[in-house]
Amino acid sequence: MPLSARNQLPGRVAEVHLGEVMAHVTVRVGKNLVESVITRRSAEELGLKKGDAVTVVIKSTEVMLQKD
Repeated sequence: MPLSARNQLPGRVAEVHLGEVMAHVTVRVGKNLVESVITRRSAEELGLKKGDAVTVVIKSTEVMLQKD
């Protein structure tokens, strides 16, 4: 599915915690972890489980950078 979002990071699901309404999904992108909170229904429809290959799509009006 083509997307207009330019910030797309390939990764693997590290953890999925299902709550009553929401799901907390942690994705490993290289040496980094990206956390996302999505609806439980979306997580179930995607069938997300540990080890799944996914793409983290970041669509934001503001992305901050800090120089190391």
